Amino acid sequence: MEPLYYQTPYVKEFDAIVTACRPAKHGFEVELSQTGFYPEGGGQPSDTGRIGEVHVTHVEEKHGVVVHETDAPLEVGSTVHAAIDWEQRFSNMQQHTGEHIISGLIHAAYGYDNVGFHMGHDEVTVDLNGPLNWEQLKEIEKKANAVVWANLPVQVTYPGEEELKTIDYRSKKELTGQVRIVEIPGADICACCGTHVDYTGEIGVIKVLSLMNYKGGVRFSMLCGDRALENFEAKTEQMQTISNLLSAKPEKAAEAVSHLKEESGRKDGEINRLWQRILTMQADVYPQGQKALTVFEQGMTPVLVRQFANLLLEQEKGETVLVCSGDDASGYNYTAGSLGRDMRAFGKELNARLQGRGGGSTQMVQGTFRASREEIEKVFQELARIEA
Repeated sequence: MEPLYYQTPYVKEFDAIVTACRPAKHGFEVELSQTGFYPEGGGQPSDTGRIGEVHVTHVEEKHGVVVHETDAPLEVGSTVHAAIDWEQRFSNMQQHTGEHIISGLIHAAYGYDNVGFHMGHDEVTVDLNGPLNWEQLKEIEKKANAVVWANLPVQVTYPGEEELKTIDYRSKKELTGQVRIVEIPGADICACCGTHVDYTGEIGVIKVLSLMNYKGGVRFSMLCGDRALENFEAKTEQMQTISNLLSAKPEKAAEAVSHLKEESGRKDGEINRLWQRILTMQADVYPQGQKALTVFEQGMTPVLVRQFANLLLEQEKGETVLVCSGDDASGYNYTAGSLGRDMRAFGKELNARLQGRGGGSTQMVQGTFRASREEIEKVFQELARIEA
């Protein structure tokens, strides 16, 4: 007998007899005489809900039997009333039918197959075995929504073996036995085990969210119906917050960010020029020709620490130079360099003795120390005075 979720995808509640109940890893496994709970499969998550007062947390098919994972046991032989989480079920139906429409249109236009499908709450992802750019995908999205708004019937059939040979349908794998065909006239014909809306208009809207290259093809994400609306509302709130921070209208936010980025770039340039002057003046403080020069500065980024170390070496302030920025409590960023010493071996020894992490080249190493200034100075001076 066809399961209730196929007979009536819109079933919200039903009665059944408990035919089996056994302890399981995550609660209990319950079998029913009939069920409207859809088991996970084909990229679609399972339904959840209640059987009596017991929560159904997951549903899957094992050896041809639908098994309901529950948080408490049920008495075998008892008659129970079950209720499906309809909001979740209907949303899954919207997502799945929407995916069929967009995958079918892509297949018709470019010949690509849907080779991967995952339905999450935040996004539905689809993997294709061919290239697609954003403009092409947006054109498909436009056509897909035209199919939605045409409110076409979603037809489910079980053609016989001979009839099936005459149907050009999409399928991810070779199928045997009875095949369930889901057809959306003019948009898609696909073998599918999922639940779907009766009419495309119930999807509401299909929205593509992202596109990336993936395994020789592409992966795109999308949302339909209620989840597309939730996504739009969240992004609208974010845009309004950003607009308020920028003191700009939402439609001018990108322009305002561009101006802000340009201004930030100019200021970064000014700050960098000032730092170069400071580093040059600081370098003048140290005499040339020292065997081992240790320098501690405050407020320097790792980039500035490296630049200062380079400058000191260029001006021959020391044969081996160590520049650190930080403090004993939070640790130090460091750069160590030499014109005549293998710094990779030197750096390994520094890190080993000063709880350090980092690496680099034969001329220069950089990283962090978790040691006191006194310890750093002592160890560096000791190692640097050993002949290279």
